[in-house]
Amino acid sequence: MPQAPSSLPVVPVVPVSAAMRRAKVRAATEHTTVGLAQPGPGGTVTIACACGMTLTNGPTWSLDEHIRLHRAEARFLALAQAAPPGIPRLVDWPSSPTA
Repeated sequence: MPQAPSSLPVVPVVPVSAAMRRAKVRAATEHTTVGLAQPGPGGTVTIACACGMTLTNGPTWSLDEHIRLHRAEARFLALAQAAPPGIPRLVDWPSSPTA
């Protein structure tokens, strides 16, 4: 295996924390679609999520887009809650309620 030249610093690889890994897995398992997509009135299509929410298409979004957004939000919330204190963030956490 080639080695880095001695003039370059060696940066240790730090694995993802177990808490962050568990949060990501929990979000993925708690937010899987259940059953088959069901056609509804006016061209709507819905499918259930394991969390109990019904996902649907809308006038400007597809069912696939809603599923992807739902899973991304679930993953964000789980990871944000499990993240170590002091980690720099793009979004304030805990989130403050809107007025």
